[in-house]
Amino acid sequence: MPATLRVALIGPGFMGRMHAHAWRTAPRFFDLPVTPELVVLAGRDAERTAAAAASYGVPESTDDWRTVIDRSDIDVIDICSPGDTHAEIALTALAAGKHVLCEKPLANSVADAERMVAAAEQASSAGAVSMCGFSYRRTPALALARRLVEDGRIGRIRHVRAQYLQDWLSDPEAPFTWRLDRERAGSGTLGDIGAHSIDTAQWLTGEDIVRVSAALRTFVPTRPVRGESVGLGGRAREDAPHERVTVDDAAAFTASFASGALGVFEATRMATGHRNSNRIEINGDRGSIAFDFREMNELEFYDAADPAGEQGFRRIQVNEPEQPYAGAWWPAGHGLGYEHLFTHQVVDFVRAIGGGETVAPTFADAARVQRVLAAVEESAANDSAAVDVAPASIEGAPA
Repeated sequence: MPATLRVALIGPGFMGRMHAHAWRTAPRFFDLPVTPELVVLAGRDAERTAAAAASYGVPESTDDWRTVIDRSDIDVIDICSPGDTHAEIALTALAAGKHVLCEKPLANSVADAERMVAAAEQASSAGAVSMCGFSYRRTPALALARRLVEDGRIGRIRHVRAQYLQDWLSDPEAPFTWRLDRERAGSGTLGDIGAHSIDTAQWLTGEDIVRVSAALRTFVPTRPVRGESVGLGGRAREDAPHERVTVDDAAAFTASFASGALGVFEATRMATGHRNSNRIEINGDRGSIAFDFREMNELEFYDAADPAGEQGFRRIQVNEPEQPYAGAWWPAGHGLGYEHLFTHQVVDFVRAIGGGETVAPTFADAARVQRVLAAVEESAANDSAAVDVAPASIEGAPA
C-alpha cells in the first residue's frame, strides 16, 4: 500500500466542507495505516468550487467530476453532491477501481441503490472499499450504546422510538433549495434526516425493519426562489417567484422489526424551536438506553437489575479514553462536537482500506435503509396501509 491515499471530494457545499475538515483532521489525531491527502474538489460551478477549495485548503478544483475519476493519482472518490448524482458517480468510480465514500441516502431509488451494491461487491474483489456516510454511527455515545446492546445489557428489545426534528423550513417564506426538489433529492425530510434514524435503529438493534405504516405531509406547497445561500437554506427577495415543493416536509411511521419489536419514527424539518434534535430510545426486558444529540457526549442507561429503590436512568459521560473514539482526542471530561463524527468516519474508512477493520456501513447496509424509505413512501401513498419492506432483489445484496 502506498504511504499516501489521495482523495477527490465531489460537492463543495455544506457536507463537502464537513468532509474536507475530516480528511485534514483524521491523520493528526489517529494512527492510520496510510495518510489521506485531499487533492482536488469537484463541483458544478467552476468559480464557486474554486472559492470553496481555497477556503477548505484543497489545492485543486474542477467543474467536471469525471476528470478526477480518470486520474491515475486519485485513490478515493468522496461523494457529497445531491442524491441524484450519487449512482452515476459511484458506479463510474467503482468501475475505475477507486475506493468510494458516498453520503447518505445512498441513492434516490432502490433500483439505483442495488446497482451500486452490485458494483461495490464486484469492485471489492479487486480491493476497492465502499462505505456510505451515516455519520451518526460515529457518535461515541451511540457507539457505546451499540456495545451495551450487543453485550445483552438491555435484553430482548421491545420498543424503538426515534425522532429527528429540525425547524429550518418552519417559516413558509424560507426559500426553495435543491433539497425540496424530488428529482434532485429523491425525497424530503424522510430521506434527508429520517434515513439517519432508520440506519441508527437498525444498527443499534442489529435487526431489520420488515413492515411499516406511514404518513407524509407537505405543509408548504410552494416556496420563493432563493436569492442568497445561508446554511441549509438562505434568503429570498421579496418579489421572488415561487417554485413548487415536490417532497415531504414531515414523515411519521410505525415499524415492525424482524424480532417483533415495535418502532415509532418521526422526522420533520418544520418542528419550530428544534434546530437539530436527533433522539433515539430503545427499551428491552433488562434495561433501556436513550440518546439525544443535543447532549451528544452523554448516554442514558437504565439497568433493571439494579436493586429496588436504586433503579433509574443514569447518565454516562462518554468522553473517557476507554470509550469509543474518545481516547484519541482530549483529556477525560472534555466533550466532542458534530464535526468529530466525520473525522471518525474517515478514520474507520481509511482503516478499512488498510485492511485493519471491516467497513461499515456498506452499500448493502445503506440499501436496506433505502428499501425502508421506499416502503414508507408506498404506505403513505396508500392511506397508511401496512407495507412489507422488500427484500434485496439482486445477488450480493443481503436482505
